[in-house]
Amino acid sequence: MENAAIDRFEAGRVRLASLAYRLLGSAADAEDAVQDAFLRWQAADRECIDVPEAWLTKVVTNLCLDRLRSAQARHERAAGDWLPELLLDGDPMLGPADTFEQRESVSLAVLMLMERLSPVERAAYVLREAFACSHAEIAGILDISESASQQHVHRARRRVAARRRGAGEVDPASARRIVEEFLAAATSGRTERLVALLTEDATAVSDGAGLARRLLRYGTGERVASFVRAGFRPTPAKRRLAGGSPVFHIAPVNGSPAVIAVVGNRVVGAVVFAVDGGRIASLHGIAAAGRLARLDEAWRRREPVAPAVGAW
Repeated sequence: MENAAIDRFEAGRVRLASLAYRLLGSAADAEDAVQDAFLRWQAADRECIDVPEAWLTKVVTNLCLDRLRSAQARHERAAGDWLPELLLDGDPMLGPADTFEQRESVSLAVLMLMERLSPVERAAYVLREAFACSHAEIAGILDISESASQQHVHRARRRVAARRRGAGEVDPASARRIVEEFLAAATSGRTERLVALLTEDATAVSDGAGLARRLLRYGTGERVASFVRAGFRPTPAKRRLAGGSPVFHIAPVNGSPAVIAVVGNRVVGAVVFAVDGGRIASLHGIAAAGRLARLDEAWRRREPVAPAVGAW
């Protein structure tokens, strides 16, 4: 393959990867999809491709749809037992972040809500909301009519909005202060303060330190507070599992404030928060290595900063 063709592909690699991540929720799977697209680009008769960017967008989208429709993916994502792979803010795979819709499309809350959409609805929603594709462009990518594109996007927006918490974007500084208070309460055992920082219908989801076969779910403020307090209570068993005594940092992950547990310079867990009306509406605790791999890699490259809470 000539250098010009390689350069043409590489110029769009980040955009393609951010599209694939939004569709799949997995950085590793997104990279595989983009690499498969490169192989197809390599084998294609490129002289017959009028608009390479559009051609590659269609190829990546359809490769992702194939993965979403596969029997293995359906099994893994069944019964709401799927969680996305986390990305530290600044990761190029998070893609365009100029608008609220673009930033929201990579939040954990929306990535999980999109699990309730059909693969075609998910693709139409992402192409429209995150990449501002016209309905004519979406129709061409998905091989559907423009009216079908409009229907898919409308239905997806309605289903996401029906379950989404909050009316709009939250000030990052305010959200961080709330999470700082929450972390201080969780590590000091002040359960009553935890309850006060939660909405009455707050929910928590955890992968059980990466060991549970099914996701663990908790509802109502008091139950969530008890779960959090138990999770942050240090024990010798937890230190052994983590490989040492973690320190806790607060940093944005997928556009939301998160507590990141670090041993040495290795990320061993993260809790990602959704803030609504000045209180915490939901949190997701993730410790499975596969869901932290890219976050861990990015964390090792960043400049060291003092933790919010020192050694456990």
